[in-house]
Amino acid sequence: MGKFLNKLERKYGKYAISNLSLYIIIAYVIGYILTLTGSVEFIALNPYKILHGQIWRIVTWIIVPPSALNIFTIIMLFFYYSLGTTLERTWGAFKYNVYIFSGIIFTVLGAAILYAVYIALGYPGEMVGSFVSNAFSTYYINLSIFLAFAASYPDMQVLLYFIIPVKIKWLALLDIIVLAFSFFGGNMGIKVSIITSLLNFIVFFFNVMDFKRFSPKEIYRRYSFKKQVKNAGMGGVYYDKSSPVKNRQERSSADDKEKAVKLTKHKCVICGRTELDGDDLEFRYCSKCKGSYEYCQDHLFTHTHKT
Repeated sequence: MGKFLNKLERKYGKYAISNLSLYIIIAYVIGYILTLTGSVEFIALNPYKILHGQIWRIVTWIIVPPSALNIFTIIMLFFYYSLGTTLERTWGAFKYNVYIFSGIIFTVLGAAILYAVYIALGYPGEMVGSFVSNAFSTYYINLSIFLAFAASYPDMQVLLYFIIPVKIKWLALLDIIVLAFSFFGGNMGIKVSIITSLLNFIVFFFNVMDFKRFSPKEIYRRYSFKKQVKNAGMGGVYYDKSSPVKNRQERSSADDKEKAVKLTKHKCVICGRTELDGDDLEFRYCSKCKGSYEYCQDHLFTHTHKT
């Protein structure tokens, strides 16, 4: 998945929307204005209306605000803007665009599939359209931003109610518990809305989690690396004086390895991989760790921060 996104970014990255989070907030402001005028009903995601000519709803539903306007909502919108901006700086504008727009597309597809299923069961189209419209909103799209941030920076602390310091991973866990109650206690529309709106996060989660570190190949690679480090600490390779040809070959091999180690510029402090282990590997320093700690792309967002 990461390689595929990198290829897309090299080809289409120039078309990415920079500062996308700001445009999302502006869209919500427009949505709140339409809510005050009573016009928001004409832009909601309603498959029945879409099939009857109101095709603008496929796009306009994303400006419908996730909740009623109050001081708490304003604070949360600024909070989501901060999270989204940080994610965009971390991932890059293109990947952040893909994350947000994939969540939007999955939501539209989920609404269409749910509508088609109920129509196939014989329910009236207008009633099903209203049912879908009430079940699908931008709330879970915003939640996917928060969950992605928590997965990327689990140990970052925020002030709950501006007073209580708490790590963001615990807030994310609380949100997941609330989501579980909503999922199992809600109707079919709520269930499909949650799954499809958060499908982008599910894909992201399985992409950044280092599951391949448990594969036999990766376990053997780490074992070999630790063995090489241990041999280097014990003085390198021992040579048999009775076989000068073999000794020269072993010394040449050892020298080549030593040169390779000296020529590496990057090394992940978790798995020990360097740029010599693959052309597609990327390395970054973590700004949250105290000290100069460099990680590969598989461990940049999954390691425990060193404080």
